[in-house]
Amino acid sequence: MTAPPEPAPPPGRLPLLQRPLTSYYLVLGSAVMLVALGLVMVLSASSVQSYSQSGSSFTIVQKQAMWVAAGLPVLWVASRLPVTVYRWIGYPLMVVAVVLLGLVLWPGVGHNVSGATRWIDLGPVRVQPSEPAKLALALWGADLFTRKARLLGQWRHLLVPLVPVTLLVVALVMREPDLGTTLVLLMVVLSLLWVVGAPARLFGAISGGVVAMAVTMIAMEPYRMARITGFLDPFADPHKSGYQAVQGLYALASGGWFGVGLGASRQKWDYLPNQYTDYIFAIIGEELGLVGTLVVLLLFAALGYAGLRIARRTTDPFRRLAAAAVTAWLLGQALVNIGAVVGLLPITGIPLPMVSFGGSALLPTLVAVGMLMSFARAEPGAAASLAARGPGRARRLVGWLRPVGPVRPVAPSRPAGRPSRRPTSPPGVRPVAAAARPAARVAGRAVPRPAARTRAGSGSVAGRRHR
Repeated sequence: MTAPPEPAPPPGRLPLLQRPLTSYYLVLGSAVMLVALGLVMVLSASSVQSYSQSGSSFTIVQKQAMWVAAGLPVLWVASRLPVTVYRWIGYPLMVVAVVLLGLVLWPGVGHNVSGATRWIDLGPVRVQPSEPAKLALALWGADLFTRKARLLGQWRHLLVPLVPVTLLVVALVMREPDLGTTLVLLMVVLSLLWVVGAPARLFGAISGGVVAMAVTMIAMEPYRMARITGFLDPFADPHKSGYQAVQGLYALASGGWFGVGLGASRQKWDYLPNQYTDYIFAIIGEELGLVGTLVVLLLFAALGYAGLRIARRTTDPFRRLAAAAVTAWLLGQALVNIGAVVGLLPITGIPLPMVSFGGSALLPTLVAVGMLMSFARAEPGAAASLAARGPGRARRLVGWLRPVGPVRPVAPSRPAGRPSRRPTSPPGVRPVAAAARPAARVAGRAVPRPAARTRAGSGSVAGRRHR
């Protein structure tokens, strides 16, 4: 005898991961907590270098706070944009990204830091064009495959023009050079091909070509080969090629379970290079311990789960492709950064999304997160759940400030205790006037109507019953 089926949960009592707005709140909550944690850790990790350069421990974190203050409204606006805006904006954004990547390589325009020309100086701010290129490639590729949905059974429509444009962007990025961003761009393209169901042979050939290209680029540059050898055995040369990797491992090992305390890092005292950018995860491990690093991993896992959930639940092919590409971008970049810090991958010089210092990386990332929130609001049942909540606190507050419309006059009510002047009928007896109102003619003969009642003095009734 089979057991009876479990009763369905009552409305409003669905399991947490089955509720319509689960994806929305997972994306919002994880992103906001990562940004907040990043702001605190940038303050802690950059305080020593900031003080030595400007005499104030808050100079660097003030710049990051400015980018956060600009990025949060951008996040909110992106979460309210319709899908048509994202489909349209991918094309001009791709053109702008390619032009900016070309300008970086133009003599006198690009700014060189530590042998890499990746930035354009615009007065008080410094822009890295390769960061918005990730978002541009994800949006443009998703709309391209959506428009060619009926032709994707042919290899040439799968590869053209996606692969040539990707190779152009990758070539410009590698000229900077920036191997980490190149890997992330290739992850975006591979995720798009995976979602549209590219044949296994084609997918394998592209993956093999990516690996061969990476090996070739590493072999062509001596410093990349030194990074690879330093990654395999950083303690073989702890003062040169393996210096940054060794100092990062020292920071993680010093943290223990719960860390040495917020702001008490020793490695930030000019021992660990790039302590508030590429290696901020090492400072998190030192000051907050293993618990802090696990919190960061859980937040990225929640963001990745929500992104994949959005891609799986949506019925719109563009939303599915764009959500998968953005999720692959954010998770792939986080894994490359964390893998380099813990010694599982070579050092590529790529920031930790929403945590590391840098506005050029933060703003496109928050736009991508806002896009995921916009897609989550379109999930089945999400719109009804949002409507059932009613206006939020901000809208209710604004409602108090709205001007009141014209006031309609209200008829005065009869004072309490004052008897009605209209004659009443005994219970069960209809008034004569009401009985005489039906049809004005009966069998062709006119039926007289009751006379109107008028007032003739105080308390008297002039109109009598018609005889």
